[in-house]
Amino acid sequence: MAGGFAKDGAVQDQIDASIKDAIDHARGQLPRGESLEHCEECDATIPEGRRVAVPGVRLCVNCQAKHDKESVDLAGYNRRGSKDSQLR
Repeated sequence: MAGGFAKDGAVQDQIDASIKDAIDHARGQLPRGESLEHCEECDATIPEGRRVAVPGVRLCVNCQAKHDKESVDLAGYNRRGSKDSQLR
């Protein structure tokens, strides 16, 4: 139940839009093209199993883990300014 000037279902629309944005972002981060045999950051050999499992892979496991950790550290900013974030 929405109040004030918000239409019914506005909260659900915001949740749906946030989920769609997150899915689109995650899909945009997926590697594309042919897998590399050597990591583009440290030049370590990328095992064949990883190249087959993750088509288009460009980083070794260690460099990918570092990259993922940096991405998580930068995440968490609520662009939509939900009521929950305003109450904190």
